Amino acid sequence: MKRRVFLGALGAAAVAQPAAPRIDAARLRRHVEELSVFGRPAGGTFAGGVSRVAYTDADLAGRAYVRKLIEQAGLAPRIDAAGNILARRAGADDSLAPVLFGSHIDSVPSGGNFDGALGTLAAIEAVQTLHDSGIATRRPLEIVVWQNEEGYAFNNGLEGSRAAAGEMDPHELAAVWNGMTRADAIRKIGGDPERLADARRARGSFACYLELHIEQGGSLDKAHIPIGVVEGIVAIDRYEVEIRGFANHAGTTPMPDRRDALVAASFLTIAVNEIVRRDPGRQVGTVGQIEVSPNVPNIVPGRVKLVIELRDLSSRKIAAIGEEIRSRALEIARRTGTGIEMRAAAHHDEALADPEVQRSIEAAAAKLGLASRRLPSGAGHDAQMMARLGPMGMIFVPSVGGISHSPNELSRWEDCANGANVLLLTVLDRAAR
Repeated sequence: MKRRVFLGALGAAAVAQPAAPRIDAARLRRHVEELSVFGRPAGGTFAGGVSRVAYTDADLAGRAYVRKLIEQAGLAPRIDAAGNILARRAGADDSLAPVLFGSHIDSVPSGGNFDGALGTLAAIEAVQTLHDSGIATRRPLEIVVWQNEEGYAFNNGLEGSRAAAGEMDPHELAAVWNGMTRADAIRKIGGDPERLADARRARGSFACYLELHIEQGGSLDKAHIPIGVVEGIVAIDRYEVEIRGFANHAGTTPMPDRRDALVAASFLTIAVNEIVRRDPGRQVGTVGQIEVSPNVPNIVPGRVKLVIELRDLSSRKIAAIGEEIRSRALEIARRTGTGIEMRAAAHHDEALADPEVQRSIEAAAAKLGLASRRLPSGAGHDAQMMARLGPMGMIFVPSVGGISHSPNELSRWEDCANGANVLLLTVLDRAAR
C-alpha cells in the first residue's frame, strides 16, 4: 500500500489534509478483553478483575501477548536492559526525535482490567491503525510498555520509567521480594541488570511523551465529560509519625492519669483532615496506615505508628500543610501527655504537563467533537518520570464511579475508544512538527 504522509498540525488549515484516521474500537475492546485473561482468577470472568503483578507468570504471559500485537502492527519489539518493551516506527525524517507513548500492563493484586492496560493497548492500536492505513509520519514513533509501574513487587513503583530517567539506584538490584532479587526479576522478563545504565534515556531523546490512562477518580464521570487533559501529576509528601504514651492496665488506670497514644493519634488524624480541608483547592491528605501497640483490649495503648500522606500539584503548598500539621501535633502531645515525633519519609516533586502538548490534546478532542476538561492526576504514573526528560502530556478517560485498583474498575467502551482516538490524533499532531 502506498504510504501517505500526515503533514500538518491539527490547527493548520492552509494545506489540504487527508481525512484523519480512526482506531478500530471493536479491535481495541477485543485486545483489552484478551489481555485480561492473563492474571484472571481461576474460573473467573472479565468482571472479576485481574492480578497481573510484575514478574509473575501472568505478567510474563501478558508481555508475550503485547509483543505479538506489536509485531502485528508492523513493528519489531525489543526489551531494554531494564525490562521495558519498546518498538520504533520509522518517520519520513528518521533523524528527528520520536514521539514516545505507551503505559504499563502490570496490576495490583485483585486489580482492574483498564489501569495501564488501556493506555498500552491504545498505543498499539494507534500504530496498527497507521499501519493499516498506510500513513507515515514526519517524526518517528516509539511505543513503550513500562515494567512494574504499580510497585507491588519490591514495594517501589515506576521501576521501568525510573530506570529510563536514570533514577534507579544500582543498590536496589539486591532487594528481595518473594525470594527473588530485583536483578533476577529483571532477568526473568528479559532485561540485563548488569547493563542497567543502557536503559537510561538522555534529555531530549524524545519530542514528547504521551500516555492515555483511566482517571482513577470520579470527576470526569460525575461531570459527564469524556476527555480529561492532565495538568500535571501531583507532588507527594509522606511522613512517618510515632506517638509514645504509656501502656497500663485499662481497668485500674483512671481516665485523668492516662497517656493514651491512640487517643493522641485519633486527634492527630482528625487534625490532618481539618487542616487539609480548611482552604479551597485540590490538595488531599490521608492517614492510611496505623499500628497500635500493644494492641490488646485491656491495655491502654502505649505506642502508635502512623503514616501521613499529602498530595497537591504544588510542592510548596503541601510543605506548608505539613508544617502546620507538625505544629498541631506538638499541641496534641502537650494536651494528651504523649510524645509525638513526625519524620519526613518521602518526597516526590510534581510533574507538570507541557502547555503545548495540552493544547494538542484539547485540539484533538475538539476535532472529534468531544468535550474536555483540565484536571490534575492524584495518582502517580510513568509520565512523571518522563517529564524529567522532555515535554509530557496525559489523556484521561472516565472511570465509572471513580473506582480503580479494584475488580470493579470500569471504563465504558465508548470512552475507551474516544480516548484512543484522541491519543492517535495527538500523536499525529506532535509527529508532524
